[in-house]
Order: sequence, then structure tokens, then C-alpha cells
Amino acid sequence: MAKSKRFFTYLFLSIIAIVSIFPFLWMVISSTNKSVDVTRGRLLPGSHLLANFQKLVETTDLQLSLFNSAKISLTTTVLALLIASLAGYGFEVFRSRTKDIVFNILLLSMMIPFAAMMVPLYRMFASISNVAPGIGIDTMASVILPTVTTAFLIFFFRQSTKMFPKELLEAGRIDGLSELGIFFRIYLPTMKTTYAAGAIITFMSSWNSYLWPLIVLQTPQTKTMPLLISTLGSGYAPDYGMILIAIVIGTIPTALVFFLMQKQFVAGMTGSVK
Repeated sequence: MAKSKRFFTYLFLSIIAIVSIFPFLWMVISSTNKSVDVTRGRLLPGSHLLANFQKLVETTDLQLSLFNSAKISLTTTVLALLIASLAGYGFEVFRSRTKDIVFNILLLSMMIPFAAMMVPLYRMFASISNVAPGIGIDTMASVILPTVTTAFLIFFFRQSTKMFPKELLEAGRIDGLSELGIFFRIYLPTMKTTYAAGAIITFMSSWNSYLWPLIVLQTPQTKTMPLLISTLGSGYAPDYGMILIAIVIGTIPTALVFFLMQKQFVAGMTGSVK
């Protein structure tokens, strides 16, 4: 009875795994075929991978789009982790009734859809463009600044800080460390798994961001990978082989980040502190 139960459990999990991984496998396989083979639903590897890649490089500014996405994603990740961890640390370590009210108001902001904030954000950055063009419309700053502080990430760090040993804080204060010294020299190294989980979430969200960059990035020199892929698919006769190789290339950075930091991500999401 136990063996049959285990068999059906593994069978069910295998089916779910195949269903989950099939779109990615189809994407990789189709990137090696001609556009006409992709539209016909060919599921066998072809011999046009290099041809599709060469056409992509020749017809688009792939390197610039990759650089823009990497620049935005890495900058957003570093700033978001620093700001959110400082906020989460402060909300939990220096608790008061007033701070709890502010935190609850901050959580309420998660209920506001981003679509409702796009027009005010755009008008704000448009007005900034007249005063400080370097952080206005069609700049990297206009994409980075609205995403460096998120209520979810602050909440995530505050909840993780609940598991942080308070004895370490007292030991740091006895040794004469300032609060910033305690944060950077004790808290930050101890919460590495939490930072890893936050980094994965923030990097993937920033790398795959499409709607807001589509609105504020208006020149080809500032396009990111999602915008480049969208442009390829909006042509009169799209080359699906070239589009799929672009999608594969755009997927590699997020897949690498996740798989390289998978253990830390799981540990960080479960709230463990090492």
C-alpha cells in the first residue's frame, strides 16, 4: 500500500514537473528552428540557432539592451536591499506605537495597483525633466527610483528581523558600536540568506519589468530586453525563431541568479538566520 502510494505521488509530481518545464523546453528547441517551423509546431531541434542569433545581433542592438537591463536591475537590487533592510531593521528593533501605525499605512499601499499610480508618476518625472533632465523621462533613474522602495520588501525584512538574535544587538552596544555599526557589521552579515532571497525577488522583478519602462523609456538607446523582445514581436511579419532566441537570452540572467542562489533563497524565505 505504501509503495503504491509513493508511486502515484512520484507520478503526479513527474507530470507536474513536465507540464511546468515544457514551455521552457519548447522555447529553447524552437529557437533552433526557422520561423515557419515554429508556426508549424515543430518539436524537434533544428540547425538554425546560429543563424537566428546572427540575425538578432545584426538587426537589433542586443548588447545595449542587455547592458541597460543589467544596469537597471543591479542598481535597483542594491538600492532596494539597502533601503528596505534599513527600514525593516528600524521598524522591528525600535518599535513604538507610532512606528507600527506608519508600518500599517505602508502595508496598505500594497493594495494600490501600479496602474493607478502610472499617470501621477509620469507627470512627476515629466516635471522633473524640466529641472533635472538626468532623472526625468527617458532616463535610467526614472525606472529605478519608483522601485527602490517597496512595501513588500520592507515587510519581508521586518518579519525576518524578528528571528534575529537580540543578544547580538546588546553585545554590539556594549562594545560601543553605533546603530549603523551594528547594522553593517553584525546585522547585515548575519542576515545573508534574507538578503539573498530579497535580491532574487528584486532582480527578477526589475529585469522582467515591462509596463513602466515602456512608458518612460522612449528612445532606442534606453530600451531594455523586455522592450526589445516586444518590438521584435510587433512587426508585420515577425521572425519567431529570432524572437525566441532573444527570449532565451533574456531568460538566462534570471535563471542563473535563481539557480546559483537557490539554497539561500529557500533559507531566506523560511526565515532562518545563520
